[in-house]
Parts: sequence; C-alpha cells; structure tokens
Amino acid sequence: MKRSAARAAALIAALVLAGCGSGSGSSAAELSVSSAYMPQPVSDSMAAGFLTITNKGGTEDELTSVTSDVAGSVTVHETVDGTMREVDSLEVPAGGRIRLASGGDHLMFEKLKRKPLQGEKVTVELHFAHSGTVEVEMPVESATYTPDNGN
Repeated sequence: MKRSAARAAALIAALVLAGCGSGSGSSAAELSVSSAYMPQPVSDSMAAGFLTITNKGGTEDELTSVTSDVAGSVTVHETVDGTMREVDSLEVPAGGRIRLASGGDHLMFEKLKRKPLQGEKVTVELHFAHSGTVEVEMPVESATYTPDNGN
C-alpha cells in the first residue's frame, strides 16, 4: 500500500511539473524572419537590408546586433519623422512584429568587403537578447526592387 501511495505521489508531482513546463514554453519569444532582401548596392562601400521579424511568443525580445561576412559592420537604423538614426537595438514585441523596410527602420551594411550582385544571397546573423542568433539568407534584388508589402 505504501508503494502505491509513493507511486501516486510521484505521478502527481511529475504531472504538476509537466504542466509548469508547458506553460513556460508558450511564453518564450518565438521568432521567425520573412521578406528579407538587399537591393543591389549602388555604392561600393554601403548597402541597405530589409526584413520582417515576427514574434509569435508571449515574451518580447530585442534585436541587439547584426553581423554579415559581406560587410565590416552592420548597423541597425530607425527612421522617425523622416530622420534616420543608428540605434543599439530594436524591440520585437510579444505577439507582434517589426518591419524593416525602405523609408523606415532598416539595416545598413557598411565597409562592404565586396559588392553583392543581383541574384546572389548574403548571409546575415541576427543577434537577439534572449533568443540567441538567427541566420538569414538575404537575396540580392535589383536596385529598384519593390516588395509586394504583403508581409
């Protein structure tokens, strides 16, 4: 009888812990990246990059930096009232998204090591405060490319 009680207690404890674990998993940030592209640069030293980061999780995250082997540095810029400025990070809200697009927030690839050409793909690593690193293949489009904006 004591064994049955001990097994029942262990089973209940396991179920309680499993219930706690499943709740915490759904509250974490769940990031995905879509609509990434780089217009073919017109400059030999600088390029822009655009993408959408979606967070389906219950916790916000933060894009803290970006790296790419094609550039000496990649900086994050936000545009407010038509004025562009470099920022240290961008918040990705829980259950929301951020859209980096032409005329708005964007990535700046500076000190290009080579000029990416239309049809190539540029590898970009997005570094997040809580979710670690997400690698993205960013296709190089024509300099005049305009996306469908359905993202």
